[in-house]
Amino acid sequence: MTAKSFMLMGTGSDVGKSLIAAGLARAFANRGLKVMPFKPQNMSNNAAVTEDGGEIGRAQALQARAARQPSSVHMNPVLLKPETNTGAQVIVHGKRVATMAAREFFKNRQQFMPAILESYQRLAREADLVIVEGAGSPAEVNLRDGDLANMGFAEAANIPAFLVGDIHRGGVIASIIGTLAVLNDEDRPRLKGFLINKFHGDKKLFENGRAYIEEKTRLPCLGVVPHFAKANNLPAEDAVALENSLAGQGGACKVVVLRLPRIANFDDLDPLRLEPGISVIFLETGKPIPGNADLVIIPGSKSTIADLEALRAAGWDIDLAAHVRRGGRVLGLCGGFQILGQFIHDPQGLEGASGSVSGLNLLKVETTLMAEKTLKHVTGTHVASGKPVEGYEIHLGASQGPDCARPFVTIAGKNDGATSSDGLVSGTYIHGCFTNDSFRHAYLQSLETESGGLVFETLVETTLDELAVHLEENLNLDQLLELSGDVL
Repeated sequence: MTAKSFMLMGTGSDVGKSLIAAGLARAFANRGLKVMPFKPQNMSNNAAVTEDGGEIGRAQALQARAARQPSSVHMNPVLLKPETNTGAQVIVHGKRVATMAAREFFKNRQQFMPAILESYQRLAREADLVIVEGAGSPAEVNLRDGDLANMGFAEAANIPAFLVGDIHRGGVIASIIGTLAVLNDEDRPRLKGFLINKFHGDKKLFENGRAYIEEKTRLPCLGVVPHFAKANNLPAEDAVALENSLAGQGGACKVVVLRLPRIANFDDLDPLRLEPGISVIFLETGKPIPGNADLVIIPGSKSTIADLEALRAAGWDIDLAAHVRRGGRVLGLCGGFQILGQFIHDPQGLEGASGSVSGLNLLKVETTLMAEKTLKHVTGTHVASGKPVEGYEIHLGASQGPDCARPFVTIAGKNDGATSSDGLVSGTYIHGCFTNDSFRHAYLQSLETESGGLVFETLVETTLDELAVHLEENLNLDQLLELSGDVL
């Protein structure tokens, strides 16, 4: 049987393509189809470790889960992880192959198209349906030459596309019609329909708008999707989500997360954010750490040394020292763990000039950055509580020092992380540890806070099922399949 395929493109970033793709993956999987998600090129510092030992964007990992398929590096063959405002790590088939300035990547990006098509064809051989997600918008016609992420891929793979518009931000009529207007004559026919996302209110009030778009574009509307409030239960990939105030539920226990300029894997905090009784505050630079914080978390970072410098520039090093003197707790996750130590050594100049920088000295630990990245799933035991912990590691470098003798977790007899002699400061390389309910509940008890009994993984599964129903009720999935193309 030949696999079907279609591509979701957006009128802009953050219009909901990733969420729609995840919901469609679960909906079509519920119909008995073997679905594979795919994003040819992604840019995100929120990555996941796949079951075949590489890294992909968090959204594709969620979509794989929605499709009930093991995650694979082939679901996101090119991942860009920004390290500076003008450069990024280039991950191909799950492995770092280079660090490139933006201008260099754009000049040479067509060299990655064969790897993208190889992954797409590999997934298609195993699937009934491949759901492809674009990046940004095809209306960015200044980026069309050499494009890998939108129409460039659609042309290379010869697949149809559907346009997703976000009505919540306003201007959806102009954004859909305008996208069609700026596309060239070769790309425009690839769009076979559109859908409206994030609708609030009575859909009947938009019937004239829908008809107007259909008349002007000569494309069918596949549906108008009401705002799905429970999307907040699912991991977000883009840091735009933080700008939209990812926050906890106003509980008495205050957890402050330092929003570093290169924050990575911030979905580590989702289970805490969703716990009743916990307030999670993503603190912007320029704002002091509140004196009544129960726990301060330094999250993962894509550029640890640069974020350490930014932390100091914000005055947070002084606030953290005062917080610990008051008996407050601090937890560093991955790059945050490295920042807490005495020194970060970068002998190969992986994050800039070679050399060493002083850390916050809240843990007696030194870190040496190394070119080979650690990528693996881990299972261990949280030392303080004895509770099981599962998660993943995705980092450059290794840490050692006296405080490592008091590990955060033990993994198959080996130590991970470190804890200060007074027990107030800890660090770990394990991402995703808070998804483990028994560990999270025990950790919150150590903060003298009772867990609200959140069962996180069940919540994610239930939300994906409800999202699938939501799309079944508001989109014409049969028409979508009919307009899909065969993988050639």
